[in-house]
Amino acid sequence: MRISDVTVTMWEWKDIPATRYTKTVTSTKSRTSQMGLLRIKTDEGIEGHAFLGSSFGSAAADGPFVIQAVKPGLVGQDPFDREKIWQSNMQRLRTRLNIVCAVDVALWDLAGKAANLPVHKLLGSYRDKVPAYASSAVLESPQHYADEAIEYKEAGWAAYKIHPPGIAVEDIKICKAVREAVGDDYRIMLDSTWAYDYPDAVRVGVAVQEMGFYWYEDPLADDDLYSYKKLKAALHIPIMATELPVAGPKSYAPWVMEQATDYLRGDVWLKGGITSCMKTAHLAEAFQMNYEVHHGSNSLNNIANLHMIMAMKNCQFLEVLLPADVQKHAVLNEIELDSEGYAHAYNEPGLGVQIDFDLIERNKLAELS
Repeated sequence: MRISDVTVTMWEWKDIPATRYTKTVTSTKSRTSQMGLLRIKTDEGIEGHAFLGSSFGSAAADGPFVIQAVKPGLVGQDPFDREKIWQSNMQRLRTRLNIVCAVDVALWDLAGKAANLPVHKLLGSYRDKVPAYASSAVLESPQHYADEAIEYKEAGWAAYKIHPPGIAVEDIKICKAVREAVGDDYRIMLDSTWAYDYPDAVRVGVAVQEMGFYWYEDPLADDDLYSYKKLKAALHIPIMATELPVAGPKSYAPWVMEQATDYLRGDVWLKGGITSCMKTAHLAEAFQMNYEVHHGSNSLNNIANLHMIMAMKNCQFLEVLLPADVQKHAVLNEIELDSEGYAHAYNEPGLGVQIDFDLIERNKLAELS
């Protein structure tokens, strides 16, 4: 079997609601984004799929780049040579890891279809379901966070994570409101999205530590390993870092060796695909660390993330970023939780994604080949 063609269908995602997750990733009004459907086709008629783009990041430049710069190196290759292709792409495209991701995810999808197995079975399944946590947007007030946390607790979700405005005094008030609302026995986490300097990181960390938060995520700049090491030594609440930078498995080595974080963090989109993330999960396991998988930026990537989690022992949760209408698009069989808050494995061949081809066709902008 050989790769015979690579195409990208560009379409428009319309009327995305205004949403904010950090001080810098924000929207004040509804908007549109360009998305891309990557198809890697073979001479035996089997093809693998991946998405380019997200509600916050247009794929307008990605589609043409794939055709011009990536396709020539793929056509004629054996699609099962994923490691060879991934290594080559990591060398050539390390500043475009979203492209490395899309190619890798599509090749795993293709391989699963060829083998008539779901991707998690190819990886080596560890389980068939995983608990999920709700991951908030930035909301209007402490009471809004408290109300949302109660909603998801009552729905049976395993935990609730706060994305605060990133102002230490306000963030502590939000955390107190949520803890009081859900009680002492419900798991809550804080993801401060790289917002604080070291003194504020300590102040907020001490506060959430005393409130029994489950983990404290990304309080400092993503490259401030020195301060993370100090912070980890000053607190006993587990620290989670390494979601950023956008980088491959080698970027984690100093964090592990300097003992600057308790958890490693990543997802297919930011870290270069399934192949890349599984390498890091195994690295983390060697050091008795969890590799907690971050939201995947689009619907297809989230399903790819779920396949990985099914093959990882050292990942505790699936992250579900809120609100759904900013995260779910162009997939008919989205991840849905059962009444006990579990996401279940997809067991159709490949990723098992039912792409909404009719929606893509209705909103198509271009067919690139």
